[in-house]
Amino acid sequence: MTKRKIGVLGGTFDPIHLGHLIVAEDLRQKLGLREVLFIPAGRPWLKLKEEKPISPAEHRLAMVRLAVASNRYFKVSTMEIDRPGLSYSIDTILELKSKPGAGAEIYFIVGPDALAELPKWKDPSRLVEICQVVGIGRPAHSQVDLRKLESSIPGASQRIMLVDVPQIDISSTDIRRRVAQGLSIRYLVPEAVEKYIAEHRLYVSP
Repeated sequence: MTKRKIGVLGGTFDPIHLGHLIVAEDLRQKLGLREVLFIPAGRPWLKLKEEKPISPAEHRLAMVRLAVASNRYFKVSTMEIDRPGLSYSIDTILELKSKPGAGAEIYFIVGPDALAELPKWKDPSRLVEICQVVGIGRPAHSQVDLRKLESSIPGASQRIMLVDVPQIDISSTDIRRRVAQGLSIRYLVPEAVEKYIAEHRLYVSP
């Protein structure tokens, strides 16, 4: 029997934007995923290490829920927010695989920047062993050198799949900047997320 496939898309989602949703839907169809699980980070270790400020988890989670509500294939998990301590992808995947009724094949979706930093992650060798890592980009094969990753993570070139996705030039950093400058973010985020940001005065400069 063919295992069901579940996509996992993690991130700070500060805020989630249309680029995230377009990529998730594109991969859902291309890879035949039963669903895509959005997992907002609780305390992302790398951003905290680099002293990058992030919005409270309650706001980021609320925006993700608003963004995915209209797609029955998109789900949201609070596991990283609920788990104490720093958020590590390996812990999240292990938790997913240990849940009652688990057994799905997990496709862990990462962007090209994150993929390039994979050797810095906690236990990257174990991560590529227990799930199918999906590196995204366009053209993906020219953006990520799997041979370079192989030198740090043996087996990476066999366990990482590179998939071309629509190139959507939207970033959470730019959205925060636009809000701070009083510029429109319409058509960059779902309408419900745009309203949430305005109502809660997120990203507004003091």
